[in-house]
Amino acid sequence: MKLSDILASLGVILLLIAFFLNLKKVLSTEDKLYSLLNIFGAGLCGISSYMISFYPFVILESIWVAVALIPLFKRVPRETLKK
Repeated sequence: MKLSDILASLGVILLLIAFFLNLKKVLSTEDKLYSLLNIFGAGLCGISSYMISFYPFVILESIWVAVALIPLFKRVPRETLKK
């Protein structure tokens, strides 16, 4: 098994774990862990795609990482901080 295969497999496993935990209502899409699983999963898949020169997936996974990063940098409303 090549390194690109291993990275892709790990990435897909992380993405599927996030999906499954969300379906079972263990993690919400607002949870940081959900975002982190998506970031690392998509990142590994993107690296793997780059290694095999499959650029459509590099673009897809790059966008997936960017979208998954957004909730990590969202501002918390001041009302929430006062509680």
